[in-house]
This record gives sequence, structure tokens and C-alpha cells, in this order.
Amino acid sequence: MRAVGIVLFLVVLATAVATFARRWRIPAPSLLVLAGLGVALIPGVPALHVPPQTIALVVLPPLLYASAEELSLRDLRTVWKPVTILAFGLVFASAAAVGFVAVAVTGLPPAMAFVLGAVLASTDPVAVTALGRRLALPGRVQVLVQAESLFNDATSLVLFKVAVGIAVATGGAVSLPAAGGEFLLLGGGGSLIGAAVAGLVWLIRRRTTDPVLETVIALVTPYAAYVLAESAHTSGITSVVLAGVLLGRTGHRLTDARIRLQLHAVYAVVVFLLESVVFSIVGLELPTLVRGLPEGAGWWPLQALALAAVLIAVRVLSTLPLTRAVKPSGGRLSWRVAGVVTWAGTRGVMPLAAALSIPLATNNGTALAGRPLLLVLTTAVVVFTLVVQGLSLAAVVNHSGLALEPEHTAREEADARDTLNRAALAHIEDLAALEAMPEPVIDRVRRALTARLDHSIDGPDGSTVDATYRELRHEVIAVQSTELHRLYDEHRISDTTRRTLQHDLDREEAALARQ
Repeated sequence: MRAVGIVLFLVVLATAVATFARRWRIPAPSLLVLAGLGVALIPGVPALHVPPQTIALVVLPPLLYASAEELSLRDLRTVWKPVTILAFGLVFASAAAVGFVAVAVTGLPPAMAFVLGAVLASTDPVAVTALGRRLALPGRVQVLVQAESLFNDATSLVLFKVAVGIAVATGGAVSLPAAGGEFLLLGGGGSLIGAAVAGLVWLIRRRTTDPVLETVIALVTPYAAYVLAESAHTSGITSVVLAGVLLGRTGHRLTDARIRLQLHAVYAVVVFLLESVVFSIVGLELPTLVRGLPEGAGWWPLQALALAAVLIAVRVLSTLPLTRAVKPSGGRLSWRVAGVVTWAGTRGVMPLAAALSIPLATNNGTALAGRPLLLVLTTAVVVFTLVVQGLSLAAVVNHSGLALEPEHTAREEADARDTLNRAALAHIEDLAALEAMPEPVIDRVRRALTARLDHSIDGPDGSTVDATYRELRHEVIAVQSTELHRLYDEHRISDTTRRTLQHDLDREEAALARQ
């Protein structure tokens, strides 16, 4: 019951924190970590011990799947080379650099230092996606950050499994060919299973029209990809990411608008709840882990700071040569792009879940040396990147000059709407010429489309006709809603009728908001 109470408290806390984060325009993950840390420091708060299997199985699959579905394959094709280099080269370079520095400044055994390097080598797609939702970055820069965080995460976790195998092996050694073979098996097997799950789900969803069943399938898909891959002793993370990318590309052709609206709403709630709880847990875990450190480990804050600095330095040196790929004309190297891509590389939930899953003992039964310190250093680096980089990321983006102005986005959307309306109007004129539809129906649709195209005409108070029309429609819907409730209060209609008509009014209002 205590665990359930803590989770419910975290949900309430996260809702309040997210409200203030939106009002103050602060990234919610950063504020949630600070809130969790503050709660953990309150005297009398019980220590929180979250099984790593819970995070890995319950939390990560839907969050990774949601991030992968948002990835634009069109933009990914333009930056696939730098993404590939970062997903592999940067992961190995970061793991090696952190491993060498960890041996020098922390005293961890080489095998455990390599495990720490593998844990911290990649950015976290959950954190990166959550932090980047409010940033108006150019398309290529945004997809570079998002795609790299997804694919290098899969790479680093495969590398982590290999590193843990080395650490727990008797004598702490294993042959490099065997490690390389395991790496290929984990990554390749996970990719095959993810593709197979995506294909099966695509066949099922294209024959499904029930919104409830569609929602259930969408929620089950990431768990199915993860469990099947892990059961086959391959990478579940790789499987989930690939399934999400493939289904995200074809999802708009599998369902109609009504089902898509429902899926979006359901997934938005699921992602919010899981992100809120899991980022709060990151803050709650740190004080508990620190209290479990052995004597003589009091230098961990400086050690964590040194490891974070190494990660940032390696990331800058790796991303700078790749900035040509995200510049429109493939121009010179850009410190601005490299700075944004580097500062967006926050660590998050996945490194913490991986670190918590490290075994307690080696294969011969002896305690795994350095595990408590490794957990503290991992959590401290995660907290540092989420708080320091997360809170300052918007300022870095704005200072770089890469952020798109709100007017640019609004103009692009308005131009796109005009183009769609002109295409629809041309189709209507074709139908009118062919006399394929009754003239009253043609005329009604023509007038509606023409009214949308007249949004550039100023109204009497300086507003556009389109804006004035939406304002009037909102007023009319409010009057209708009031009248509907009056009829219900006077027992003139049933509750079923009230719900049906209210749902219709809600859909009209939602449609107005998207115009």
C-alpha cells in the first residue's frame, strides 16, 4: 500500500508541477526532478526503492514508442549519415572516455568503469523528446537530436549488456569476438523482431474500425515488441524503437480522423502520467542511493561533475564536424548548431533503469565491487543534465539564433491551409463542371471553402473575417451548450441525449480550434 500511495502522490505532485512549468515556460522534466529531490530531503519521507524491472517493462516501452512515432522519416533521410555516426561512433567514444576518466577519478574497477561508460554514453529519448517539445528548432536540427537520442540509446543499452557480461564474468574478462557477436545478436535480433511486430500490427489495424480496439492495440504494441524481444534474448529497446518508427510512418493510413483523435488523446494522457512519475522518481532516488554509499565515497559530487564535463566535451568534438549535414547548403562548420545539439543531449530515465538492473554479485557469488558508487554517479549525472541543461536549453536555443520565430510557424500554417482549401475548391469546381453532385450541395461546400480563403480580408475592428467567424461560432456553441443543460435540468431530455448532443458540440468546437 505504501508503494501505491507514493505513486498516487507523485501523480498529484506531477500535475501541480506541470501546471507551474507550463505557466513559467520551464521544461517539466527539470522541474519534476527538483520536486522529487525536494520531497526526498523532507525528514520522515520513506526511502523509495523501485525495481528496475518495473521501469524497464512498464514505463519505458510506451514512452520510447511515442517518441519513435513522432520521428519524421522524411527529415531523417536528410541526416541519416550524422545520425548513424552519432548513434555508433559517439556512443563508443563517450563510453571509452567516461570509462578511462572513471578509473582515474573514482577508483572503480576497469570492468565497472566500462559499465558506467556504457550507461552514460547515450542521451535519453524520453527526456530529449519531453524537453524538446516546446523548442522551435529547424526541421533538420530537431530530427537530428530526436533520431540520435532514439538510435544511440538502443546502441548504448546493447553495449551495456555486453559490459555487464564482462563485469560479472569470473575474472572480469571475456573475449572481444564473443562481445562483438553478442552486440550484433542483441541489436540485429531486436531489429528483426521490431519489424515483425510492426508488420503484424499493420495487418491487424488496417482491418480494424473499432476505436476501442484500435486504442488497445496501440497501447499493447510497445509492450509486445519489448517482451517478445527480451524473451528471445535480444534488445527490447531496439525492437520498440524500430516498431514505433515503422508504424509512425504509416499510422495516418491505418485509421480515420475520429480514431486518430482518440489515440492522440489517450497516448497524451499515458505519456504525461508515465513521464511525470518517472522523472519524479529520478529525484527521489538520489538521496536514498547516497545514504547507501560506503565510507570514503564523499567525493562523489565532484566525480559526477567531472564525468558530466567529459560527456559534454566529447559530444561537442563529435557533433561539430557533422553540422554541415544540417545546414541548408552544407556550409561551414557551425558552433551554434553544435552547441544546441550538444546541450540537448540530456540523460534521463533509461540510464537510471539500466544502472539499477546491474546484478549484485559476479558469477562466482562475490559482491560486485563499486555498484553503489556507480548507481550514485549515474543518478547524479542524470540529475545534473536534466536540471542544468534542461533549464538552460531554451536560452541556448534562443541565443543561437536557430529558433524559428512564432510568426514563421504561423505563416507556414496559414499558407498550407490556403493551399489545401484551394485544392479542395478546384476539386469542387471539377465536380460542378461534371454535374456529378447536386448543385445545392456544391454551392454549400463552395461557399464554405471560399469563406476560409477570405481570411486575409480585414474585419471592422481590424481582425480577420476568419478569426471573427471562429469567435462567433464559439459564442453560438456556448449558447447551445447552455440551452442543452437547461433542457436537461428541466427534465425535457434524457441523459443519453444530453451526452450525445454535448459530444457533437465538443467536436464542433475542437474542429474550430484546428482551423
